Amino acid sequence: AREFSACSGPDGARAGSGGSRESGLESALRMDANPSQRLALLALASLTLWAGIARAQGLELLGQPIAPGDQRRLPLPVSETFVGEEASTPVIVVAGTLPGPVLCLTAGIHGDELNGIEVVRRSLDRSKPDELKGTLIGIPIVNLAAFRRSTRYMPDRRDLNRFFPGRPRGSSAARLAHSVFERVIRSCDALVDVHSGSFHRTNLPQVRGDLRRPEVLKLARAFGSEIAIHNEGRFGTLRRAASEAGIPAITYEAGEPMRFQTDEIERGVRGVERMLVQLGMRVAKSDETPAPALYYRARWIRVDDGGILASRAKLGDVVKANQVLGTVFDPISNEKSTIRSSHQGRVIGIALDQLVMPGFAAFHIATDEPMDGSANPPAAMLPTVDEGASVGRTEFEERPD
Repeated sequence: AREFSACSGPDGARAGSGGSRESGLESALRMDANPSQRLALLALASLTLWAGIARAQGLELLGQPIAPGDQRRLPLPVSETFVGEEASTPVIVVAGTLPGPVLCLTAGIHGDELNGIEVVRRSLDRSKPDELKGTLIGIPIVNLAAFRRSTRYMPDRRDLNRFFPGRPRGSSAARLAHSVFERVIRSCDALVDVHSGSFHRTNLPQVRGDLRRPEVLKLARAFGSEIAIHNEGRFGTLRRAASEAGIPAITYEAGEPMRFQTDEIERGVRGVERMLVQLGMRVAKSDETPAPALYYRARWIRVDDGGILASRAKLGDVVKANQVLGTVFDPISNEKSTIRSSHQGRVIGIALDQLVMPGFAAFHIATDEPMDGSANPPAAMLPTVDEGASVGRTEFEERPD
Protein backbone atom coordinates (compact mmCIF):
# COMPACT_ATOMS: atom_id res chain seq x y z
CA ALA A 1 0.00 0.00 0.00
CA ARG A 2 1.15 3.52 -0.78
CA GLU A 3 0.10 5.30 2.40
CA PHE A 4 0.93 8.86 1.39
CA SER A 5 -0.21 10.12 -2.00
CA ALA A 6 -1.83 12.97 -3.85
CA CYS A 7 -5.15 11.80 -2.46
CA SER A 8 -4.02 11.15 1.08
CA GLY A 9 -6.15 12.50 3.83
CA PRO A 10 -4.97 13.36 7.35
CA ASP A 11 -4.90 9.70 8.26
CA GLY A 12 -2.81 8.69 5.25
CA ALA A 13 -5.57 6.72 3.48
CA ARG A 14 -5.59 6.84 -0.30
CA ALA A 15 -8.41 7.05 -2.83
CA GLY A 16 -8.11 4.65 -5.74
CA SER A 17 -8.22 5.63 -9.41
CA GLY A 18 -11.82 4.54 -9.69
CA GLY A 19 -13.12 7.21 -7.30
CA SER A 20 -12.98 8.49 -3.75
CA ARG A 21 -12.93 6.03 -0.89
CA GLU A 22 -13.85 6.52 2.75
CA SER A 23 -10.84 6.32 5.02
CA GLY A 24 -10.64 4.07 8.08
CA LEU A 25 -10.74 7.09 10.36
CA GLU A 26 -13.83 8.50 8.63
CA SER A 27 -15.54 5.11 8.84
CA ALA A 28 -14.73 4.87 12.54
CA LEU A 29 -16.26 8.26 13.25
CA ARG A 30 -19.53 7.56 11.46
CA MET A 31 -22.48 7.45 13.83
CA ASP A 32 -23.79 4.15 12.44
CA ALA A 33 -20.59 2.27 13.31
CA ASN A 34 -20.89 0.25 16.52
CA PRO A 35 -18.18 0.56 19.24
CA SER A 36 -16.35 -2.61 18.24
CA GLN A 37 -16.29 -1.56 14.59
CA ARG A 38 -15.03 1.88 15.56
CA LEU A 39 -12.21 0.39 17.62
CA ALA A 40 -11.13 -1.94 14.81
CA LEU A 41 -11.27 0.80 12.18
CA LEU A 42 -9.35 3.25 14.37
CA ALA A 43 -6.68 0.62 14.92
CA LEU A 44 -6.46 0.01 11.17
CA ALA A 45 -6.22 3.74 10.45
CA SER A 46 -3.48 4.11 13.08
CA LEU A 47 -1.51 1.24 11.59
CA THR A 48 -1.80 2.79 8.13
CA LEU A 49 -0.60 6.13 9.43
CA TRP A 50 2.37 4.72 11.32
CA ALA A 51 3.30 2.50 8.39
CA GLY A 52 3.44 5.61 6.24
CA ILE A 53 5.55 7.42 8.83
CA ALA A 54 7.95 4.49 9.06
CA ARG A 55 8.21 4.39 5.27
CA ALA A 56 8.97 8.11 5.05
CA GLN A 57 11.55 7.90 7.81
CA GLY A 58 13.17 4.79 6.37
CA LEU A 59 13.30 5.84 2.69
CA GLU A 60 16.07 4.23 0.69
CA LEU A 61 16.99 5.47 -2.77
CA LEU A 62 19.61 4.11 -5.18
CA GLY A 63 20.93 1.90 -2.42
CA GLN A 64 21.43 4.81 -0.02
CA PRO A 65 19.42 5.38 3.18
CA ILE A 66 17.77 8.79 3.32
CA ALA A 67 17.47 10.19 6.83
CA PRO A 68 15.17 13.05 7.91
CA GLY A 69 16.87 16.38 7.17
CA ASP A 70 19.18 14.96 4.50
CA GLN A 71 20.09 16.85 1.34
CA ARG A 72 21.79 14.44 -1.03
CA ARG A 73 23.07 14.22 -4.58
CA LEU A 74 23.04 10.62 -5.76
CA PRO A 75 24.32 9.21 -9.07
CA LEU A 76 21.81 7.28 -11.18
CA PRO A 77 23.68 5.06 -13.70
CA VAL A 78 22.08 5.61 -17.09
CA SER A 79 24.52 4.15 -19.61
CA GLU A 80 28.14 3.50 -20.50
CA THR A 81 30.51 5.38 -22.77
CA PHE A 82 32.11 3.78 -25.81
CA VAL A 83 35.13 2.91 -23.68
CA GLY A 84 33.07 1.23 -20.99
CA GLU A 85 33.01 4.05 -18.45
CA GLU A 86 29.79 4.41 -16.46
CA ALA A 87 27.66 7.46 -17.24
CA SER A 88 25.29 8.71 -14.55
CA THR A 89 22.84 11.56 -14.07
CA PRO A 90 22.36 13.33 -10.71
CA VAL A 91 19.32 12.67 -8.54
CA ILE A 92 18.77 15.38 -5.94
CA VAL A 93 17.02 14.53 -2.67
CA VAL A 94 15.70 16.98 -0.08
CA ALA A 95 14.30 15.08 2.92
CA GLY A 96 12.13 16.99 5.36
CA THR A 97 12.68 16.79 9.08
CA LEU A 98 9.11 15.48 9.45
CA PRO A 99 7.52 12.51 7.64
CA GLY A 100 5.18 12.98 4.70
CA PRO A 101 4.68 12.15 1.02
CA VAL A 102 7.40 11.66 -1.57
CA LEU A 103 7.02 14.06 -4.50
CA CYS A 104 9.20 13.53 -7.56
CA LEU A 105 10.12 16.07 -10.25
CA THR A 106 11.62 15.10 -13.60
CA ALA A 107 12.85 17.13 -16.57
CA GLY A 108 15.17 16.79 -19.52
CA ILE A 109 13.57 13.64 -20.91
CA HIS A 110 13.99 15.53 -24.17
CA GLY A 111 17.47 17.02 -24.17
CA ASP A 112 16.52 20.27 -25.93
CA GLU A 113 13.79 21.25 -23.43
CA LEU A 114 15.61 23.57 -21.06
CA ASN A 115 12.78 25.28 -19.17
CA GLY A 116 11.98 22.10 -17.25
CA ILE A 117 15.57 21.63 -16.13
CA GLU A 118 15.48 25.04 -14.50
CA VAL A 119 12.02 24.45 -12.95
CA VAL A 120 13.34 21.35 -11.20
CA ARG A 121 16.63 22.99 -10.17
CA ARG A 122 14.97 26.06 -8.66
CA SER A 123 12.28 24.01 -6.91
CA LEU A 124 14.90 21.85 -5.23
CA ASP A 125 17.11 24.82 -4.37
CA ARG A 126 14.24 26.63 -2.65
CA SER A 127 13.16 23.61 -0.61
CA LYS A 128 14.68 23.42 2.89
CA PRO A 129 14.51 20.32 5.10
CA ASP A 130 13.27 22.23 8.15
CA GLU A 131 10.33 23.60 6.11
CA LEU A 132 9.39 20.28 4.54
CA LYS A 133 7.20 17.35 5.61
CA GLY A 134 8.14 14.42 3.45
CA THR A 135 10.72 14.14 0.69
CA LEU A 136 11.28 15.99 -2.58
CA ILE A 137 13.20 14.05 -5.24
CA GLY A 138 14.33 15.63 -8.49
CA ILE A 139 16.05 14.46 -11.66
CA PRO A 140 16.80 17.72 -13.50
CA ILE A 141 18.27 15.97 -16.59
CA VAL A 142 16.87 12.49 -17.23
CA ASN A 143 18.25 12.16 -20.78
CA LEU A 144 21.83 13.25 -20.22
CA ALA A 145 23.09 12.00 -23.60
CA ALA A 146 20.48 14.04 -25.49
CA PHE A 147 21.11 17.09 -23.30
CA ARG A 148 24.82 17.04 -24.07
CA ARG A 149 24.00 16.97 -27.79
CA SER A 150 21.25 19.64 -27.48
CA THR A 151 18.76 17.34 -29.16
CA ARG A 152 15.34 15.89 -28.38
CA TYR A 153 16.32 12.30 -29.02
CA MET A 154 18.61 9.59 -27.74
CA PRO A 155 21.86 9.03 -29.70
CA ASP A 156 20.06 6.24 -31.63
CA ARG A 157 17.26 8.70 -32.58
CA ARG A 158 14.69 7.14 -30.27
CA ASP A 159 12.31 9.30 -28.24
CA LEU A 160 12.86 8.32 -24.61
CA ASN A 161 9.31 9.39 -23.73
CA ARG A 162 7.90 6.47 -25.71
CA PHE A 163 9.64 3.74 -23.69
CA PHE A 164 8.47 3.95 -20.06
CA PRO A 165 8.38 1.92 -17.86
CA GLY A 166 11.15 0.39 -19.94
CA ARG A 167 12.77 -3.01 -20.20
CA PRO A 168 16.10 -4.13 -18.72
CA ARG A 169 17.16 -6.00 -21.88
CA GLY A 170 15.74 -3.63 -24.51
CA SER A 171 17.20 -0.81 -26.55
CA SER A 172 19.28 1.94 -24.95
CA ALA A 173 16.10 4.03 -24.53
CA ALA A 174 14.19 1.12 -22.98
CA ARG A 175 17.07 0.41 -20.57
CA LEU A 176 17.36 4.03 -19.49
CA ALA A 177 13.58 4.24 -18.99
CA HIS A 178 13.66 1.05 -16.91
CA SER A 179 16.50 2.31 -14.72
CA VAL A 180 14.78 5.64 -14.03
CA PHE A 181 11.37 4.10 -13.43
CA GLU A 182 12.37 1.18 -11.24
CA ARG A 183 15.11 2.87 -9.23
CA VAL A 184 13.50 6.28 -8.66
CA ILE A 185 9.89 6.67 -9.85
CA ARG A 186 8.68 3.59 -7.93
CA SER A 187 9.61 5.43 -4.73
CA CYS A 188 7.33 8.38 -5.54
CA ASP A 189 3.83 9.09 -4.26
CA ALA A 190 3.23 11.74 -6.92
CA LEU A 191 5.09 12.94 -10.00
CA VAL A 192 5.46 16.14 -12.03
CA ASP A 193 7.21 15.71 -15.38
CA VAL A 194 8.21 19.02 -17.04
CA HIS A 195 8.33 19.61 -20.81
CA SER A 196 8.35 22.31 -23.49
CA GLY A 197 7.15 22.53 -27.08
CA SER A 198 9.01 20.58 -29.74
CA PHE A 199 10.48 21.35 -33.15
CA HIS A 200 10.22 25.15 -33.10
CA ARG A 201 6.84 25.18 -31.41
CA THR A 202 5.85 26.86 -28.18
CA ASN A 203 3.22 25.91 -25.59
CA LEU A 204 0.96 28.01 -23.40
CA PRO A 205 1.79 27.08 -19.77
CA GLN A 206 -0.51 24.16 -18.96
CA VAL A 207 -0.75 20.87 -17.12
CA ARG A 208 -1.75 17.59 -18.73
CA GLY A 209 -2.83 14.30 -17.25
CA ASP A 210 -5.52 11.65 -17.19
CA LEU A 211 -8.22 13.82 -15.60
CA ARG A 212 -10.55 10.82 -15.37
CA ARG A 213 -8.44 9.69 -12.41
CA PRO A 214 -9.52 11.65 -9.30
CA GLU A 215 -6.02 11.70 -7.82
CA VAL A 216 -4.55 13.09 -11.07
CA LEU A 217 -7.29 15.73 -11.29
CA LYS A 218 -6.44 16.74 -7.72
CA LEU A 219 -2.78 17.18 -8.68
CA ALA A 220 -3.72 19.23 -11.74
CA ARG A 221 -5.85 21.55 -9.65
CA ALA A 222 -3.22 21.79 -6.91
CA PHE A 223 -0.58 22.93 -9.42
CA GLY A 224 -2.65 26.04 -10.10
CA SER A 225 -1.83 26.42 -13.79
CA GLU A 226 -4.14 28.57 -15.88
CA ILE A 227 -5.40 25.57 -17.82
CA ALA A 228 -5.45 21.79 -17.37
CA ILE A 229 -5.97 19.42 -20.28
CA HIS A 230 -7.15 15.84 -20.25
CA ASN A 231 -4.46 13.87 -22.02
CA GLU A 232 -3.56 10.52 -20.56
CA GLY A 233 -0.42 10.35 -22.70
CA ARG A 234 0.66 7.94 -25.36
CA PHE A 235 1.87 4.46 -24.48
CA GLY A 236 5.42 4.80 -23.25
CA THR A 237 5.16 8.30 -21.81
CA LEU A 238 6.38 8.68 -18.26
CA ARG A 239 3.16 10.22 -16.95
CA ARG A 240 1.03 7.40 -18.37
CA ALA A 241 3.35 4.67 -17.08
CA ALA A 242 3.40 6.26 -13.62
CA SER A 243 -0.38 6.68 -13.46
CA GLU A 244 -0.91 3.08 -14.54
CA ALA A 245 1.52 2.00 -11.79
CA GLY A 246 -0.60 3.79 -9.16
CA ILE A 247 1.54 6.94 -8.96
CA PRO A 248 -0.54 10.05 -9.80
CA ALA A 249 1.34 12.03 -12.45
CA ILE A 250 0.94 15.23 -14.42
CA THR A 251 3.02 16.99 -17.04
CA TYR A 252 3.73 20.72 -16.91
CA GLU A 253 4.20 22.06 -20.45
CA ALA A 254 5.50 25.57 -21.07
CA GLY A 255 7.42 27.53 -23.67
CA GLU A 256 9.68 26.40 -26.46
CA PRO A 257 12.84 24.26 -26.75
CA MET A 258 16.43 25.48 -26.55
CA ARG A 259 15.56 28.52 -24.43
CA PHE A 260 15.45 29.44 -20.75
CA GLN A 261 12.24 31.50 -20.44
CA THR A 262 11.97 33.18 -17.06
CA ASP A 263 8.20 33.65 -16.94
CA GLU A 264 7.45 30.04 -17.88
CA ILE A 265 10.06 28.77 -15.42
CA GLU A 266 8.72 30.82 -12.52
CA ARG A 267 5.16 29.68 -13.24
CA GLY A 268 6.38 26.12 -12.97
CA VAL A 269 8.24 26.75 -9.72
CA ARG A 270 5.15 28.39 -8.20
CA GLY A 271 3.09 25.41 -9.33
CA VAL A 272 5.42 23.01 -7.52
CA GLU A 273 5.25 25.18 -4.40
CA ARG A 274 1.43 25.13 -4.49
CA MET A 275 1.48 21.37 -4.90
CA LEU A 276 3.75 20.97 -1.86
CA VAL A 277 1.17 22.93 0.15
CA GLN A 278 -1.77 20.89 -1.16
CA LEU A 279 0.04 17.65 -0.35
CA GLY A 280 0.64 18.86 3.21
CA MET A 281 4.40 18.99 2.68
CA ARG A 282 4.82 22.72 3.30
CA VAL A 283 3.03 25.50 5.14
CA ALA A 284 1.14 27.82 2.79
CA LYS A 285 2.65 31.25 2.22
CA SER A 286 -0.50 32.36 0.46
CA ASP A 287 -4.08 31.10 0.49
CA GLU A 288 -4.50 31.71 -3.24
CA THR A 289 -4.50 28.69 -5.57
CA PRO A 290 -5.92 29.60 -9.00
CA ALA A 291 -8.54 27.19 -10.31
CA PRO A 292 -7.54 25.99 -13.78
CA ALA A 293 -9.90 26.00 -16.74
CA LEU A 294 -10.42 22.34 -17.67
CA TYR A 295 -10.27 21.19 -21.28
CA TYR A 296 -11.00 17.62 -22.27
CA ARG A 297 -10.00 17.58 -25.92
CA ALA A 298 -7.27 19.14 -28.03
CA ARG A 299 -6.63 18.92 -31.75
CA TRP A 300 -3.78 19.97 -34.01
CA ILE A 301 -4.58 22.09 -37.06
CA ARG A 302 -2.21 21.17 -39.90
CA VAL A 303 -1.15 23.13 -42.98
CA ASP A 304 -2.19 21.91 -46.43
CA ASP A 305 0.44 23.69 -48.49
CA GLY A 306 4.19 24.11 -48.23
CA GLY A 307 5.81 27.50 -47.86
CA ILE A 308 6.52 30.11 -45.20
CA LEU A 309 4.19 30.16 -42.20
CA ALA A 310 2.98 33.53 -40.93
CA SER A 311 0.86 33.08 -37.81
CA ARG A 312 -1.96 35.43 -36.96
CA ALA A 313 -3.33 33.72 -33.83
CA LYS A 314 -1.40 34.00 -30.56
CA LEU A 315 -0.97 31.69 -27.58
CA GLY A 316 -4.00 31.89 -25.31
CA ASP A 317 -6.34 33.29 -27.98
CA VAL A 318 -9.92 32.04 -27.95
CA VAL A 319 -10.84 31.28 -31.56
CA LYS A 320 -14.05 30.44 -33.39
CA ALA A 321 -14.69 27.74 -35.94
CA ASN A 322 -13.45 28.78 -39.41
CA GLN A 323 -11.41 31.67 -37.97
CA VAL A 324 -8.16 32.39 -39.83
CA LEU A 325 -5.19 31.29 -37.72
CA GLY A 326 -2.41 32.08 -40.14
CA THR A 327 -1.17 32.14 -43.72
CA VAL A 328 1.28 30.06 -45.72
CA PHE A 329 2.80 31.77 -48.76
CA ASP A 330 5.03 30.50 -51.52
CA PRO A 331 8.40 32.33 -51.37
CA ILE A 332 8.72 32.25 -55.18
CA SER A 333 5.24 32.72 -56.60
CA ASN A 334 3.81 34.57 -53.57
CA GLU A 335 0.69 32.41 -53.75
CA LYS A 336 -1.05 32.28 -50.38
CA SER A 337 -3.26 29.83 -48.55
CA THR A 338 -5.03 30.40 -45.25
CA ILE A 339 -5.14 28.12 -42.21
CA ARG A 340 -8.51 28.08 -40.47
CA SER A 341 -9.63 26.61 -37.19
CA SER A 342 -11.86 23.56 -37.56
CA HIS A 343 -13.59 24.26 -34.25
CA GLN A 344 -14.00 26.73 -31.42
CA GLY A 345 -11.44 26.61 -28.63
CA ARG A 346 -8.31 28.07 -27.13
CA VAL A 347 -4.85 28.15 -28.70
CA ILE A 348 -2.56 26.17 -26.37
CA GLY A 349 0.30 25.50 -28.75
CA ILE A 350 1.63 27.21 -31.84
CA ALA A 351 4.42 26.76 -34.37
CA LEU A 352 6.88 29.61 -34.64
CA ASP A 353 6.96 31.23 -38.08
CA GLN A 354 9.11 29.00 -40.27
CA LEU A 355 9.28 26.96 -43.45
CA VAL A 356 6.58 24.26 -43.41
CA MET A 357 5.52 21.28 -45.48
CA PRO A 358 1.99 19.94 -46.07
CA GLY A 359 0.80 18.15 -42.94
CA PHE A 360 2.89 20.23 -40.55
CA ALA A 361 1.14 20.69 -37.18
CA ALA A 362 0.84 24.44 -36.72
CA PHE A 363 -1.85 25.25 -34.14
CA HIS A 364 -2.99 23.24 -31.10
CA ILE A 365 -6.58 24.05 -30.13
CA ALA A 366 -8.15 22.88 -26.84
CA THR A 367 -11.91 22.60 -26.43
CA ASP A 368 -14.15 22.22 -23.40
CA GLU A 369 -16.62 19.89 -25.10
CA PRO A 370 -17.74 17.04 -22.81
CA MET A 371 -15.42 14.06 -22.50
CA ASP A 372 -16.72 10.61 -23.39
CA GLY A 373 -15.50 8.50 -20.49
CA SER A 374 -15.71 5.34 -22.57
CA ALA A 375 -13.30 6.50 -25.25
CA ASN A 376 -9.86 7.99 -25.56
CA PRO A 377 -9.41 11.52 -26.92
CA PRO A 378 -9.95 11.39 -30.70
CA ALA A 379 -6.88 10.43 -32.72
CA ALA A 380 -6.09 8.10 -35.57
CA MET A 381 -4.98 4.72 -34.28
CA LEU A 382 -1.98 3.32 -36.12
CA PRO A 383 0.37 0.40 -35.44
CA THR A 384 3.28 1.53 -33.32
CA VAL A 385 6.70 2.01 -34.86
CA ASP A 386 8.44 2.35 -31.50
CA GLU A 387 10.16 -0.63 -29.92
CA GLY A 388 9.02 0.68 -26.53
CA ALA A 389 5.41 -0.36 -27.05
CA SER A 390 4.34 -3.90 -26.32
CA VAL A 391 3.44 -6.32 -29.11
CA GLY A 392 -0.17 -5.91 -30.14
CA ARG A 393 -0.49 -2.40 -28.74
CA THR A 394 -1.45 0.58 -30.85
CA GLU A 395 -0.26 4.13 -30.49
CA PHE A 396 -1.86 7.49 -31.18
CA GLU A 397 -1.14 9.24 -34.45
CA GLU A 398 2.17 11.11 -34.51
CA ARG A 399 1.89 14.36 -32.60
CA PRO A 400 4.47 17.06 -31.86
CA ASP A 401 3.85 16.62 -28.13
